[in-house]
Amino acid sequence: MARVLITGAGRGIGEALTEQYVTAGDEVIACVRNPKTCEELAGGKARLQVLDAGSPESINAAREAIGDTPIDILINNAGTTGGMKQTLDDLDLDEWRRALDVNTIGPILIARAFKSNLAASGNGKLMNVTSQLAASTWPFGGMYIYSSTKAALSKATQILAIDWKEAPITVALMHPGWVKTDMGGANADITPSTSAAGIISVIAAMTKADSGTFYKWNGEIHPW
Repeated sequence: MARVLITGAGRGIGEALTEQYVTAGDEVIACVRNPKTCEELAGGKARLQVLDAGSPESINAAREAIGDTPIDILINNAGTTGGMKQTLDDLDLDEWRRALDVNTIGPILIARAFKSNLAASGNGKLMNVTSQLAASTWPFGGMYIYSSTKAALSKATQILAIDWKEAPITVALMHPGWVKTDMGGANADITPSTSAAGIISVIAAMTKADSGTFYKWNGEIHPW
């Protein structure tokens, strides 16, 4: 049995990840902004923890609440699109700053806060959910806010993998696919359940030698 911490666990991919890990018999710490709306998450079998990825204070409070409990897997899944104004001539600067807090700074602060928990596992695995829109190899215009904040997360994660080279923690990135969520929309390619199953499979197969790798949900390596 693994102990898994998942951010953004209240809906979409995070909810699907929570349900599948719980069904497999794993212990899940489901991090959400509002636990009152998630009481039935995974049949009530997940441990709910308040955590807002865009708030350093919330991250620190969550770490204090969880304490020194070893964590085998941490999935930084929480994210935001950054609003609808994302063209060069129509940018919402407040949303850009908020997206930077949630998509880039938050996951790295969460990684820092729970480093000792992952190390205590002896084989901790940190998976940061990014996007193919963050890759320099993906030719797609627009989406300045989402793409840039996820690209920054990708680079920061690569640095983290280097800095934690001697720690018993594998650090990787995940493109979860184009998923039918509030963010991905109804015309997306795959369901949250399909994406979650792929992510879980990739994490299970990862070893320390894979640290710094950028994966697709189906196990393929995504070009940077």
